[in-house]
Amino acid sequence: MAQTFTELGRVEAIRQLFEGTGFRPFEEPLWFEAKPQECITTASALLLEGIDFDLVYFPLGHLGRKAVLRATGELYAALAHPETLSVQLGISAKLDFPQVQELWGGIVAGAKEQGYKRLSLDLQPSRNGLTIALSAAGRHSAAISAARPKAQSKDLICVSGALGAAFLGLQVLERERLKFDQGSTDRKVLEQYRMLVGSYLRPEMDPATVSQLEETKIVPAQGYFVTRGLADALLRLHRDTGLGAKVYADKIPFEGGSFALGRELDLDPVSAAMSGGEDYRLLYVVPIAQFERFRTDFQTFDIIGHLARPEVGTVLVSPDGLEHPVSAQGWNHQNIQA
Repeated sequence: MAQTFTELGRVEAIRQLFEGTGFRPFEEPLWFEAKPQECITTASALLLEGIDFDLVYFPLGHLGRKAVLRATGELYAALAHPETLSVQLGISAKLDFPQVQELWGGIVAGAKEQGYKRLSLDLQPSRNGLTIALSAAGRHSAAISAARPKAQSKDLICVSGALGAAFLGLQVLERERLKFDQGSTDRKVLEQYRMLVGSYLRPEMDPATVSQLEETKIVPAQGYFVTRGLADALLRLHRDTGLGAKVYADKIPFEGGSFALGRELDLDPVSAAMSGGEDYRLLYVVPIAQFERFRTDFQTFDIIGHLARPEVGTVLVSPDGLEHPVSAQGWNHQNIQA
């Protein structure tokens, strides 16, 4: 019979969770020394049960790995290499120790996959479901930061993969939720939309992206981690640069099956890409002068638009050439500073 947290105690539980991981427990506070001409970048993430994930259909191992990517993507957007990751878990009474081991296994796997050198963990009780809080730190070259060009009109807006797929996959899982509760899920449905469901449950992010940018000497003018939909990232870009942005609907990359599922669910895949969220993609603004080199060396990225004059605003251009103002939840457009 598995031991409970009451039987183990917090310290022993943490010690056992670290066994065989290759990381050392109880290294708090985590630190690392920046080398000359290096800067330190930090990022944080908070995931709440019932808001950011549902344990009815989210495997704990996948959830742990995805949580790591949630914090790490912000480092990559800033062109930083991951170094340390601190994790705090708020554990509700419904989770036993083996389940926490499964969750932690996913966190460890994600940390190794993304190249973290040190990892720490703290455990706290929670009355409101599982809570996952992460704080990541990384290093980046001060020379690259200094070399970042000022964003200019006609600079390219590039994304690292398909958009809208995770949101559509989530809709499949939500539709099947009752069947999950009853243990009678239709596996054929999940297999039919495996790529879309996988985009939500197990997103991918290339840990070599920042190194590749350094090697090719391509320095993006801006970088963003797209988790709340493309519209949110574009509005942040507009706010930060003061420039307009044009994105073309027929240039947005979509996962196979997106339009078929969209028709089935009566959802527009373009709307899912713009406002759905959960895509875990990187968006970089690349100087137009580096177009040919970027297109050759970063073939997994898609060029979906470009910056424009401030008066253009932030617009989505439909295939018929019409320009539609971009909007996103959480933004008061009258208060966006241009």
